[in-house]
Amino acid sequence: MTTPMLKVDDIHASYGAVRALHGISLEVNEGEVVALLGINGAGKSTTLKSITGVLRPTSGSVTFLGEDITSRSPEKIVKRGISLVPEGREIFGALTVEENLRLGAFASYHRDRYKADLKEMFELFPILEERFHQPGGLLSGGEQQMLAIARALMAHPKLLMLDEPSLGLSPAITDDVFALITSLRERGLTILLVEQNAERALEVVDKAYLLANGLVEVSGTADDIKKKVDIASVYLGGEDAEGGEVQL
Repeated sequence: MTTPMLKVDDIHASYGAVRALHGISLEVNEGEVVALLGINGAGKSTTLKSITGVLRPTSGSVTFLGEDITSRSPEKIVKRGISLVPEGREIFGALTVEENLRLGAFASYHRDRYKADLKEMFELFPILEERFHQPGGLLSGGEQQMLAIARALMAHPKLLMLDEPSLGLSPAITDDVFALITSLRERGLTILLVEQNAERALEVVDKAYLLANGLVEVSGTADDIKKKVDIASVYLGGEDAEGGEVQL
């Protein structure tokens, strides 16, 4: 049996006295695109924060490439090969596009490779070359999302995590984001995706986990989820179509 690249085993997490995760378990294999789905407050972003070390789980474990990283610092986790594009992008608006990209490369900076990486980012995101010397805060929302993803890619991640990459973007730019996810998948990059647009997410992922109230309610391949869950009713506050769990 193939050892998963990422294994999250029964993690619990809290914000002070408020319990946010009640035993989340999931697996991501190398080369897969996996989605975490669910309404606001389901625990999706908290799961990503627990993986990256931003939030320390109260119990359970996170294993990456066979190594327990549960107690590692965010900086060490980035160097290990996990990059997160946070919700809201969180670029440095006062810094130029070039400075944002250089910060993304800090974990694996080599001058010659940095130049090659910039060339690759310009191929993926031509607008960034045009805006290279402009402050990030002057970019449009879609351009800032491209910058945030490029910044994460500059770290040469083995696992890229995207938290709500289409949030607040126009339909046309949303199309570009999902086309990019497909392109990165074709390049062999492993991706863990949190996305409100469940129907679009299920078009590009291998498998998905539907979260509710800090628990995994349903899990399975994209086709399993489509057959098992009425996505529209879930996002309008209803129950899944059959109420059962699809095992991976």
